[in-house]
Amino acid sequence: MPSHHRFISEWSSEKFITWADQIGGHCKTLIINILEKKQHPEQSYKSCLGILHLTKKVGNTRLDNACKRALDYGAHNYNIIERILKNGWDTLDEDIEDQPEVPNHNNIRGSHYYK
Repeated sequence: MPSHHRFISEWSSEKFITWADQIGGHCKTLIINILEKKQHPEQSYKSCLGILHLTKKVGNTRLDNACKRALDYGAHNYNIIERILKNGWDTLDEDIEDQPEVPNHNNIRGSHYYK
């Protein structure tokens, strides 16, 4: 067999899961979700391979953080991981409150007003 065909014939779900586990727990969970999403896991091998190869560009920590954010979004595909990494969303701090604090003022009605 040509070398390309031998490379593809060595692919298996266990191989991708083991590889993802070396990167991080979130990456492993994402890869498992991708493999389980298809009726035949072989259909998702290229997506898994693409995600796992992103570690060469960004490193294990960033890829694992991107996988965590994708899992939070409920998105399990290569495109969302690539978009998260491209926009730097994997490095955002999630502890920041989005709600501004309401100032204390005489004209502001509290919850007790509506009871």
